Order: sequence, then structure tokens, then C-alpha cells
Amino acid sequence: MSSDTRILGIEGTAWAASAAVFDADTDDVFIESDAYQPESGGIHPREAAEHMHDAIPRVVERALEHARETHDGPATEPPVDAIAFSRGPGLGPCLRVVGTAARALSQTLSVPLIGVNHMVAHLEIGRHTSGFDSPVCLNASGANAHLLAYRDGRYRVLGETMDTGVGNAIDKFTRHVGWSHPGGPKVEAAAEDGEYVDLPYVVKGMDFSFSGIMSAAKQRHDDGVPVEDVCFSLQETIFGMLTEVSERALSLTGSDELVLGGGVGQNARLREMLEDMCDQRGADFHAPEPRFLRDNAGMIAVLGAKMYDAGDTLELEESRVDPDFRPDQVPVTWRTRSERSVRLGTASGDERNREHADEPEPAAGRGGETAAETRVLGAEARVDLEPDTGRVTKRREAKRYRHPDLDDRLRRERTTLEARLTSLARREGVPTPVLADVDLNEARLELEYVGERDLRDGLTAERVRDVGRHLARLHRAGFVHGDPTTRNVRVDGDRTYLIDFGLGYHTDHVEDYAMDLHVFDQSLVGTADEPAPLREAVRAGYREIGAERVLERLLEVEGRGRYQSEA
Repeated sequence: MSSDTRILGIEGTAWAASAAVFDADTDDVFIESDAYQPESGGIHPREAAEHMHDAIPRVVERALEHARETHDGPATEPPVDAIAFSRGPGLGPCLRVVGTAARALSQTLSVPLIGVNHMVAHLEIGRHTSGFDSPVCLNASGANAHLLAYRDGRYRVLGETMDTGVGNAIDKFTRHVGWSHPGGPKVEAAAEDGEYVDLPYVVKGMDFSFSGIMSAAKQRHDDGVPVEDVCFSLQETIFGMLTEVSERALSLTGSDELVLGGGVGQNARLREMLEDMCDQRGADFHAPEPRFLRDNAGMIAVLGAKMYDAGDTLELEESRVDPDFRPDQVPVTWRTRSERSVRLGTASGDERNREHADEPEPAAGRGGETAAETRVLGAEARVDLEPDTGRVTKRREAKRYRHPDLDDRLRRERTTLEARLTSLARREGVPTPVLADVDLNEARLELEYVGERDLRDGLTAERVRDVGRHLARLHRAGFVHGDPTTRNVRVDGDRTYLIDFGLGYHTDHVEDYAMDLHVFDQSLVGTADEPAPLREAVRAGYREIGAERVLERLLEVEGRGRYQSEA
């Protein structure tokens, strides 16, 4: 980034009317914000737009004053080099107010215009303040929750909410109990005096769902469970899910860096869980200071500076806002192709999480090990591999970040399901490891060692087509794998094996079958350099055995992408 770049940023996707000035020379970020506060309930788009209309001129003028006061160039020069604005995603009426203000200011000052993706800005401010190279990012905000990682010039979506956003989910509960907006801080305060009660825990691969949890939480409250207990359990469950999928993303990508973004990231319990998880697996964690977590123009200005230096500016006629602007639609022009991407398709990601006792580093990933015994740290278990004896021992170790009652429940449930569904899948003609022993008290399995390597290290269209056939056989038998990523498929020549059924379950719902396919499809998007032919291959393989209505529902699932507003 050029040391003398100065950018004025404007943010207004939903709640916060905000303007900021970023000075690359001093790394100083000045922010002026005025947040919309509804009298009751959640956000009202018309009222929010009216707030933007009134507040944006005020916050922009204050930011301009700061820019002029700190500008050391000639008075005839503009005090900033460019105007950056949040182009989306967000509420259309709010975005249009911001876009109009940014265009007017750009023309008045005769400086370029930069359109910033709000969600990518959450990631980039974390990367900027942490100094991390290529982290995985968990964005947890009002209408959104997703995991992003950089690969080949784009930020890839590794996992996301399949219904409501995390902040909105919490707000729905607080409105139900009669609390005013914002609900998150009130839940956090009440949780300090609460005790744990069971709530649904819904993780599907690296995707997750909050709607069932909210319904159960409301019912618990209506049944007389103290609101403090429900709040405590909401945090333990929702944040436990977000932390688990973050660990899955670190495991899949091989990254050892995690950054947190979004307003919900201000919650101390969420930050504590993520820090504990990263510490337990030897990764680094960073959460920006609170003013950069909630919606703010500082992150818009900082990313705007990076884009400005890369020459990524907009002509006026190209500057329309986009309420549905997905982060994976953004060409990452400010990072060079030579910068380190997450290495989803290679073995290098496992190296940090591999332990050897006086043995050389194996040459290739989880398969092809040269050591007599290798220990691999996955997302939820330690796996001792013994290729010479043909045996694998898998232990689901306790997670420090999770409440002990929830952790014990999940470890037992998943060990039981993995044992049962691994054997059931074999009976349905799907190649899986032979189960040798189960110990539920220790959450331990002993299984046959299968395959030479993970599918992610040997992607071909025929192998992927084979996985499509395997998933169709499972669904025809009435259950799902639950986490069919390219790390949970082993390959040996042309033969493919499904492993790790711990997130599987019995179901007769088409939606669940489509979600199973979606999880594998998304892992292909994150793994392959050219995912399109592989995505076609898995559908073709599924179509040979499975029901067409599942593939039709998959199209619906894919069309539900979040990031459609920050409401």
C-alpha cells in the first residue's frame, strides 16, 4: 500500500451511517458514526433509509473536516485521494443514499470512486490489523454468518448460514421475550447468571442453521425455563457451532490463522471460544478492536486504500449499488496471484497438525505416509494412522471451548452415529472402512485403514462422479453423510471410500439430501482450480442412482445464498 494514500470511506448498508478517513502513512483511522435505533422491533427499511438520508451528510462533513485538518498538502489539493463506499450487500434504500453521497463527493473533489464489498471489508480489516498472511475469516453479523478464505484471486465461501443470520437469530429471541433492540448485549448480560439447558445443535459440514434453535429457545422460555438459562444456552450453542465450523475450515484449508469480523464478534464469549479453539489446535486468532467489528466506515476506507493502489476504481456509470453483492463475486485485485492462498487442494495443509515421534515427515498428505505411525489432528478428532498394520484409531477429544455437557453429548452422539452409519453404508454398497471396535466412554473408534490419500489431493471427474453415486446410495437408504468434503473421501487408484460419518443422521427429507450434496459441492468449489467440470460430474453420478427431485432441490438450496442484506 502506498505510504501517502488517504481515503475517505462511507458506510451505510443498514444500521450505521458512518464516514471515516484512513491515512496509510500513519495507519490512523478516524471514524464518525451515527447508528439507527428503531423504536421497537427490528430494522424498518424505510426508517433506516430516512436515517441515512439525515445522518450521512453530517458524518461525511465531520470526516471531511478531519481530513482537511490533518492534510499537509497545498490547500488547492483535495484532502483525500479517493472516495470509497459500501456498494453492497445491504438494504437497497440505504445503499442508494450512500452511493449518491459518494458520487457527489467524488465529483466535487475530482477524485476517483471505489466500490467496496461490505463483507470483504470485514475480512480485510482483520487481515490489516492482525498482520496475518492468508487467514480464514469468520464473519458473524446481523443478517450473515459465513467463512471465507482466499484462493486464486477470489475469497471463497467455505461455509454459511442456510437460513437467518446470527445477529438476527438472537434478536428474534429477544423480541419474543419483550426486550428492545439490540438484543445481543442483553443476551450476553443475562447469560452471566445462567446455567446450561439443551438446545438443538445444527452443523452440516461447514454450513449451519439457526432457525430450529430459535424456535426451541422461545419454547423453553414459554415453558418457564429462566430467561438467564436460555440466554446462556443460546450463546453456548450458537457460538459453539460457529467455533466448530471455523475449526473445520482451518482443518480443510490447512491455515493456521483465523480472524473474526462482524458486529456479533463484539461478544466476549464468542471471542473466548474462538481463542480457546485456536490455542488447542496451535493456530493464531485475531479479533479487531470493537469499532472495527460493528458496521463502520473505517474498514471501507482501509480496503478502499488497497483497491486504490491496485487501480481498482469505478466510473460513475458503473457505480450502481448491489444489495445482493456476494463476497465471492469480488475480484481481489489488491492481492497478487503470487501471494499465499489457502492450499485446499494439496497436502501441505496437514503439515502443521501432524505429530511424529522421531520419524520423517511423510511425503503426501493423510495417505502415502512413510512413518510407521502418524497422528493427524482433524477438526474434531485425533486420528492415529498405522498403515503397516492396516488400523486407524480415532478419538474425539474434549473441546475446551464447548460447555462440558454439550461437548460430552456431541462426542457420544457422533461416535455412535459414525459407527452405525459406517457399517450401514457398507451394506448399501458404499465402500467404507471396516469397523473393528467402539468405546463410547472414550469416544473412540478403531477402523480399517483405507485409501492412499484424500480426494482433495487427487481430484478427477471419475472419482467425483463415484462420490455422487455413493451419496445417492446413502440417500436411497434413508440417511445422509453429513460432512462429505474432499477430506472425508479417501482414494486408492480409481476406488473411492467415504469416511467420517459423525455428522450423519437418518432422514427422509429431500432437503437433507440436497444439503448433503451441497456440502460436497462447496468443498469442490474451495478445493479445485477448475471446479465446474467436477460439479457436473458429481451431479451426473448422483443422477445415475438418485432421485431427480434431490437435484432440483439442490438448485433451490444454491439459490438461497445469504449476504442479501445486513438487516
